[in-house]
Amino acid sequence: MEPRLIKKELERLAKKEKKLIDRDENKLLEASLTPVREAIEQKMPEKIKSSLDMAFFKGFELVFEKGSEYIEKTYNRNKKISHYDKNDAELERDKVKKSGRRHIKNLDKQANVSKLTNSSISAAEGAVLGLLGIGVPDIPLFIAVIMKTIHEIALSYGFDYKTDGEKVYVLLLICAAVSRGDLKKEYNNQIELLEIKIEEDAGADIDLQEQMKTAAGALSGAILVAKFIQGIPIIGIVGSAVNYSLVRRIGEFAAIKYKKRYLRRKNR
Repeated sequence: MEPRLIKKELERLAKKEKKLIDRDENKLLEASLTPVREAIEQKMPEKIKSSLDMAFFKGFELVFEKGSEYIEKTYNRNKKISHYDKNDAELERDKVKKSGRRHIKNLDKQANVSKLTNSSISAAEGAVLGLLGIGVPDIPLFIAVIMKTIHEIALSYGFDYKTDGEKVYVLLLICAAVSRGDLKKEYNNQIELLEIKIEEDAGADIDLQEQMKTAAGALSGAILVAKFIQGIPIIGIVGSAVNYSLVRRIGEFAAIKYKKRYLRRKNR
């Protein structure tokens, strides 16, 4: 690909990433919401928060240990890899032509389909659980939808997700996507550092258990605060709306980060 084309794509993506992070760091909005969040967190029984943290942690353990093969049955892994290989090869072939951007768009298209489809699945799941009167989402199922979203996006840009390093990368994506303000920036910095270590095969220090605990706390906190703000009960349409919003945010952030990794590789 032409260096100029890569540069333009990376510049466009950097603006999109900054806009996404700045959107979650709106100073006026944060100033008004922070006291509300703090009040909610103070009223929230510690037992509920710690129980939900543990439920999410156990959900991550289950999905990582036994769920990947089942998640992969919900999409055609080989087809996605072939789609990537085809467009990546065509991009190399047309690297001195303006048509190079068309092949990038083809990669984006597959990632975008995954984001939309899985957000809709999460909304349907939340609505069904709500109609059944279940107070807390079926956490392993919800995590599986999140993982399905990220896995499909990763494959769209030529990345696997099965090593411990890539698993930690996925968990950091989740943490960053559901966080706001300085915490979101902190997670984003950790993602950038881990990406460098993975790309350089530098043998990054990996503590998968600890990162699962961190991601579990980030997800449970985001869900509880959102549902308390929207009306206390963790049932019905509130469930579907929150699930949809979280999966959409995670998918949007993951697509930016994986595409950025892909373009950086092409720029070497």
